[in-house]
Amino acid sequence: MTTPGGAHGAHHALTAIPVVSGEKYRTPQGFSAVRNGQKRRAAPEPDRAGRKPRWLRAQLPSGARYQRLKSLMREHRLATVCEESHCPNIGECWNAGTATLMVMGGVCTRACRFCAVDTGNPSGWLDADEPDNAAETVRMMDLGYVVLTSVDRDDLPDGGASHFASCVRAIRRRSPKTAVEVLTPDFRGSEEAVRTVLASKPAVFAHNVETVRRLTPRVRDPRAGYDQSLDVLGIAARHGAGILTKSSIMLGLGERPGEIRQAMRDLRSRDVSLLTLGQYLRPTRHHLPVERYLPPEEFAEWREYGLAAGFREVVAGPLVRSSYRAERALMGNNAGVELHTMNPAFSCP
Repeated sequence: MTTPGGAHGAHHALTAIPVVSGEKYRTPQGFSAVRNGQKRRAAPEPDRAGRKPRWLRAQLPSGARYQRLKSLMREHRLATVCEESHCPNIGECWNAGTATLMVMGGVCTRACRFCAVDTGNPSGWLDADEPDNAAETVRMMDLGYVVLTSVDRDDLPDGGASHFASCVRAIRRRSPKTAVEVLTPDFRGSEEAVRTVLASKPAVFAHNVETVRRLTPRVRDPRAGYDQSLDVLGIAARHGAGILTKSSIMLGLGERPGEIRQAMRDLRSRDVSLLTLGQYLRPTRHHLPVERYLPPEEFAEWREYGLAAGFREVVAGPLVRSSYRAERALMGNNAGVELHTMNPAFSCP
């Protein structure tokens, strides 16, 4: 997913450009982009779900490790998706030694209607130092598990696959005990690009279908596609020996129960092992409206259905995001059950 409600507003904290949502601006690298990915609409669609329910209230992050890492990030001017997306689970994940980093910049070549990442054409720009910088960030944070995600980069011949792989290899060299999960774009369905990333030996290869088949044209950029995403996951499952595959679905966009069940079956038919389910949260008035807020008990029911369908682990909850406590999902240790038992309102990117 990227993530429900556009959880990747990466690099805004570092660039600090005072631009209004929906307006164009020029990046420090010299190309133009639209803030938050969607141009301003004269008559935005109204939310049909009403006010946010109580279970979507997030807890304030706390904990000794979280406070130490927060100070470290400030001191070295480092950025994580966790902070820049204001993830409600940052305290829990950082205290557990898990974080999410975004690579290849903060401007996406696509404009999905659920996501608040800036959109534009980076025209081939890449930070050659990023693999080493990402590896150093992981080392300094002393992470046991890191999720690497990125924007879509259709401007690059391989969609950025080789750069992605370089970041994974750099992290594994500098922090050999750290498990790396990659949450990749679809690379336009290129098998070669997917295999390039797999060759860097991540622990988990993730790519998000985001929504059900019927809603895909409304929710995602036209260059994305439901079958294209399934194909990418299928390639990863076939060629990633020992590498688990993972995907994520947002709920609350108007999908029907039968469509959710079919999406789960489609993912299992591609040997996807891990699944996260979270509530779509509208990032700005110019993005898609929320059709419905699902209660925690409904997410629990979907988790049970997913486990019965054969997933190794299904982490589901109103505030769950693609990378929520990813290391626990990897271990398949009933993360979802503990989530609902402990606090149904507390769940990340």
